[in-house]
Parts: sequence; C-alpha cells; structure tokens
Amino acid sequence: MKVLKFGGTSVGSPQRMQDVSKLITADGQSKIVVLSAMSGTTNTLVEISDYLYKKNPEGANTIINQLEQKYIKHVADLYHTEEARQKTLKFMHEEFDYLRSFTKVHFTSFEEKVILAQGEIISTNMVTNYLKECGINALLINALDIIRTDKNAEPDLNYIKEKTTKALEANPGYQIYITQGFICRNAYGEIDNLLRGGSDYTACLVGAAIQAEEIQIWTDIDGMHNNDPRFVEHTEPVRQLYFEEAAELAYFGAKILHPTCIQPAKFANVPVRLLNTMDPAAPGTIINNDFQRGTIKAVAARDGNICIQINSSRMLLAYGFLRKVFEIFETYKTSIDMVCTSEVGVSVTIDNRNHLQDIVNELKKYGTVAVEEDMCIICIVGDLASDNVGFEAKASQALSDIPVRMISYGGSEHNISFVVKAEDKKCTLQALSNTLFN
Repeated sequence: MKVLKFGGTSVGSPQRMQDVSKLITADGQSKIVVLSAMSGTTNTLVEISDYLYKKNPEGANTIINQLEQKYIKHVADLYHTEEARQKTLKFMHEEFDYLRSFTKVHFTSFEEKVILAQGEIISTNMVTNYLKECGINALLINALDIIRTDKNAEPDLNYIKEKTTKALEANPGYQIYITQGFICRNAYGEIDNLLRGGSDYTACLVGAAIQAEEIQIWTDIDGMHNNDPRFVEHTEPVRQLYFEEAAELAYFGAKILHPTCIQPAKFANVPVRLLNTMDPAAPGTIINNDFQRGTIKAVAARDGNICIQINSSRMLLAYGFLRKVFEIFETYKTSIDMVCTSEVGVSVTIDNRNHLQDIVNELKKYGTVAVEEDMCIICIVGDLASDNVGFEAKASQALSDIPVRMISYGGSEHNISFVVKAEDKKCTLQALSNTLFN
C-alpha cells in the first residue's frame, strides 16, 4: 500500500479537489491519502486566533463568517448531487458554529491549536464526501485517533504504528483511506500539531508505521530541483536523492520538503517520491537509501541568517573556551547552524534573533564580538567524500569573485556550505549552477 500526501495548493479549490480525487483513484489500488487544509485556510485560522487573543470576538466572528461563506461557495462548486451538497453543508454549519463558540471562552494556546486543526478536518471531510458521491469506497480516519506525540513533543512511533495498524485492520476493503496531515494529539490527549509543514511529517509517519511500498509527496513542482528556479535559469529536477542529501537540502532552503519529515521513512527504509499534481506523468524525485558516488546533486540557499564572530587571545591553547561559548547559546535556546574556528576565534551562524543582544552581551565577556546580519547560507549537496573528485575545489573556484564570509566543510560527507551576503545570493547560486551543472 502507498501513502500519498497532498498539500494545500493541491486541494486549494473545488477543481483541484476533483483533480486529486481522479488522480488517487485512477489505478484502482488501495492507498492512504493525507491531506492538508485548503491553501490560505490555516493563515485565516491564525488570524481568527489573533483576534481572540486580543479579546476582540467581533473581529474574530467577522473573519469566521467570511470563511464560512467561502466554503459554502466551494460546496456548491464541488458536488454534483443535492444529497452530497446537503450532507456537506450540514457538516459546514456545525463546524463554523463550533468555531464561533470560541468567541465566548477564555482563549489560550490550547484553544488556538484546536482552531488550527479545523482546516484539515474540513478539507478531508469535503474530499471524502466527494469520493463517496463518485461511488468510491472511501473511509475517513481521524488523525487525532492515530497520531500522537510524547512528552518531549516527538512523535510516539509505537503508538502511531499500533493505532494505524488497528484502524486499517478494523476497516478492511476500502479503496481510499483519507486522513489529516499536520494535526495530532499530545501526550496528555490534547489537540496539538506537528508544526507548519507537518503534513509531510504525517505522511512519512504513517508510511513508516505500515511499512508502505512508497510515500508520495505531491506538490506543484516536478520534484526537487538542482537549484532554486526562482533565482537561477535552466534548473532541472533531481531524479534521485539519498535520504541524508534530501534532509540537508530541506534544512538549507529547499521548500518542497519539510526538513524533519523524511527521518521516519529513512529509518523504516521506505522510499519517498516527490511528484507534481500539475503534471502527474512527470517522474519527480525519488528519495531512498541508495547513495550515488561521485555526483553533486543540488544547491540550496537559506536567507535570514546572522553571522557572529568572537575573537579572543584567551582561546589560544586554552581548553573549555568553546564550551563556554556554546553554553551561552544553549542558555538562550538558540541553535547554531554553522561553526568555523581558528586559533584565536570562532564564527557561528544563527537564524533566530530573539535573544541576539543578550547573546552578544554574554559573549563580550570572553572576547571581541562582531555581528553581520542579513546573511545567506548556500549549501551544496552530493558526494563530497570521494577521493580525487575535487567538487569542493570547483565550488570554491566558482565563487572566486564573490566575497565569502564563512566556509563549512568536513562536518558532513554530503554538504559544503558557504555564507555570503544576501545581496550576493543570486549571483552565487548562478555561478555554482554554471560550474557544477552546466
């Protein structure tokens, strides 16, 4: 059995929902389908929550009513029979009455997570009802019954495997099993979520739990490209990626994939395929445990980084200096992305500026501190460990005319990273593309 995930754009209109329904039923095979909320819905639910946090129920009700009217129009466009329309309209009225009930309660982060969960609940009910109207034997499995996190807010893999398996065994014979992405319960039974982009995570958790034949992530682009098509001309899809390569690219800016989502699939050895709903015949990108030697796969870039340099003669021949530096970042719960060291200095990059000034003040106890903001990390991914290949030399040569602030190489066999100013991002990506791929 395969697990297919469709994001908000793929189910962003009644026509898209109809297209997805045709796509998932075309081969007649049984499968599990994970759906996100319709595009724009989660942002609207965040806006509703914001009004409620500000104790403005009138503002929240206005947005709720506008969203309800939008969905009523979707219902009219999606279904062909009056029976299906009335069934879904009844569900919609109950759903939006439920949202309006939050304007009468003391609003907390718990209520916000409940509100945010409704986007996926609405989209999955709409698609399930449409499939049934088309005569498809479809079943909606509530993700809140099968997906749970533990006390560390990490997915409870044993629970997910047990509950998913039981849900399928108790309901055999269905062609399509629909469930929600993103949403879950926490260790205390409360409604929670896997953070933004978590629908990818849901699909990989479910796919790993049932040892799926394949996990398919459907988006609006033909797989993962070898560079960012928004800044570089003539990019091409990468047809195969090693799990570690895909994780590096996702973390360093390839938006097509959630950075943490593929870990369950990797450990379960279930391949992940990235496909395009606008071009279902395109081969996309397959991510698996096959590592191809002697190849550079792709380049990715991540904006919004801050480079912090600490220089101190006290670091020379001293032990414990780096520990003291890293403990400062730990104290302020700020993760470090890149690290470079010399005899008398250390440079790091971070992407969270919430405690930047506090961190700088603490670092000044140990040396002089320089901060550069608006930096960009450029990440090159592939086989960087093979003897006599020289990809790192080619990459450095490509950037000979671009001021590079930091280089990180050797921490991973699959990644070499450069830090440049944001204003140099486009020319850096193009130069690397010309040298490495063209």
